[in-house]
Amino acid sequence: MRTYDFSPLFRSAIGFDRLFDLAETVQRAGEDNYPPYNIERLAEDRYQIALAVAGFAPDEISVTAEQNVLTIEGTKVEKAERQYIYQGISTRRFKRQFSLADHVEVKSAAFDNGLLKIELAREVPEAMKPRRIAINALPNKATRQLEGVAA
Repeated sequence: MRTYDFSPLFRSAIGFDRLFDLAETVQRAGEDNYPPYNIERLAEDRYQIALAVAGFAPDEISVTAEQNVLTIEGTKVEKAERQYIYQGISTRRFKRQFSLADHVEVKSAAFDNGLLKIELAREVPEAMKPRRIAINALPNKATRQLEGVAA
């Protein structure tokens, strides 16, 4: 895998620290594909993450949103010792983290047929939205009326 040196960008990019940290984290992260998941765009500002968590009950999964990071953890508690001939359904512990953009909030989480579905929405505050500024015309004081009657 390639690694990139971001140090030249630090000299001229101000305020992009979080973006560079995110890129470095992605580079260092191992490819753990468990549990499999989908990220779907439902609308311009709405998203859904669906994780395949077969074998887990809703009370064995925790979803936490904290400072632009969504963390989903699963811990399977085996109640009885079982002897499998073949175990194709993995029920190992997992921790999956997603970095969220600014103003993206978790709206809901639901468990449906072995899928954990998490609804996300981007809600930009009114103060952060672009607004149109009216331009007022000022009277031009340099213009003088030469005659007593205006044209």
